[in-house]
Amino acid sequence: MSFRAFNHRWLHPATQTLMIFGIIALCQPWNLFLHRYGVTFILIGLVGFMITGKIAPPPRPDAEADGHPVREGGHG
Repeated sequence: MSFRAFNHRWLHPATQTLMIFGIIALCQPWNLFLHRYGVTFILIGLVGFMITGKIAPPPRPDAEADGHPVREGGHG
């Protein structure tokens, strides 16, 4: 598995999950540790999301099969 595939499958969704966890941690009133570091979780997730979003996903295998680029939209 290449780094691009690993990023597309695991890292990018993990940063989204970390941001959601930070929001939940910030809003819950039971655990002081989670409430105190909720914004930190959100910021780490946001920076990670911005970095992993810049990495292009791996090329699709069917795009190279016929030698023609695959156009978006389906007809073509």
